[in-house]
Amino acid sequence: MNKGVLNLVSVGPGFEQMIVPRAIEALRDSEVIVAYELYLRWIAPHIEGKEIHSPPLTQERERALLAIEQARAGRRVSLVSSGDIGIYAMAALAFDDMREDDTYEVNVIPGVTSANACASLLGSPLSHDFATLSLSNLLCPWEWIEQRASHIAQADLACVLYNVQSAGRQEGVYRILQLMLQHKAPHTLCGVVRNAYRPGQQVAIYRLDELPALQFDMLTSIVIGNRFTQRKRDWIFTPRGYNDWTQGQQPEPDTPELPSQAVWVFAGTSDGNALAAQLAASAQPVVVSAATGYGGELAQQDCPGAFVWAGRQGVEARRQALRQSQARVLVDATHPFATQMSQQLMELSRELGIAYLRYERPSQLAADDVLACDDMAQAAQRAMQMGRRIFLATGSKDLASFVQAPGAGEHEWFARVTADPQFVSRALELGLPRANLCAMQGPFSRSFNEALWRDWQIDCVVTKDSGEAGGYRAKLDAAQALGIPVLTVRRPALDYPAVAGDFDAVHRQLADWLGA
Repeated sequence: MNKGVLNLVSVGPGFEQMIVPRAIEALRDSEVIVAYELYLRWIAPHIEGKEIHSPPLTQERERALLAIEQARAGRRVSLVSSGDIGIYAMAALAFDDMREDDTYEVNVIPGVTSANACASLLGSPLSHDFATLSLSNLLCPWEWIEQRASHIAQADLACVLYNVQSAGRQEGVYRILQLMLQHKAPHTLCGVVRNAYRPGQQVAIYRLDELPALQFDMLTSIVIGNRFTQRKRDWIFTPRGYNDWTQGQQPEPDTPELPSQAVWVFAGTSDGNALAAQLAASAQPVVVSAATGYGGELAQQDCPGAFVWAGRQGVEARRQALRQSQARVLVDATHPFATQMSQQLMELSRELGIAYLRYERPSQLAADDVLACDDMAQAAQRAMQMGRRIFLATGSKDLASFVQAPGAGEHEWFARVTADPQFVSRALELGLPRANLCAMQGPFSRSFNEALWRDWQIDCVVTKDSGEAGGYRAKLDAAQALGIPVLTVRRPALDYPAVAGDFDAVHRQLADWLGA
């Protein structure tokens, strides 16, 4: 009896040019081909006249067993997988079902992986240490996936996320992105690649904090850089050598200088700073935490008597500072749309046993407003239906949801961003012309909005339900005077443990908790 051969063949991401010569040789030398039907299209020129078996996509183990049975019968068989058959693919199933007394020859033929393919389309983001992580929990408990993601993020490894989102697994990727954001800088450069080296290929570069606003699918891979990943032209790359691991990181907070047993106000907004100033004036030790250096400058100016702790400190630095300074209360006065920070603060509150109070500025969005939108994606689609010259008053973080939406190139986009170099740079990287940018610190008056929109000939405005402190009423009044529609994105709904809607309610709650 002839000795059988089992070739475990990798055929890359989808273009014939990406199939290695050894794989083509194995296919041509085989009598039997076992593959998912889609892969047969890529290898058709090399398997003419072969005996072909193609069980459906969900029958991976059946495919592996079928290939093994044919090899045991003395036949030359190729079990085919896309990418590399040894990475999240069929090789492991074949070895799992193999017996110790099997005598057929085994050849594992490597190929171009999804990670390699996506990285090549983005530039060179995996040039130093990196990890891959599958988000499919069919064969792995979700708790393990989260644990591994957390370790990857803490090590600040570049990584590639496989099996990102399916019809029955919608929310997992957003949980993983939140874990990444707890330890990686929000401006970390990332790539989103769909159908790499296949028809319909899509490649885009984002910041890490922009990814939670996007939709994905099983044809998408996400490449997340590390603190050294840079952008050049339309590419991203990670340098091979690291000169200083602390480069770009905020130093650990100098915790001995922090007031002991203070009320911590997480602000970054004008009303948040005003609240902190009131609390500090009542002789209560107060720490104001601002996410950026510019926010820290405003807090220093607006919050006399409070200690200002500014910069992108990260969750671990916050945890240590809160614990070591024995913080008594966390007052979350961040922007209504800063959900990532609010979720982080609620988690720190539970973990450290510190009382949490949400200051939620009142909404001015009418309950029956027909132009209200549930999210940025819906607002983008409605804006493109209603206008050609669209003004975005949504902030720099959400610009990508609009200017990179399908069909966005047929419209002209205008935006107002905070006068911070990183926000201006991000808008320019997304392709907004300099002439279409207004970089100023708000909020803005009705007359200013009206003059700007008239001069730019704006025919649709998109904003958030930011409340009076965010200049919402001034935007509505200016748009009404010009006769143009305003699409308003509703606030995300979070389950806060305690909420106050005005400063007096904050004072009353703190007095109750602190006995002052």
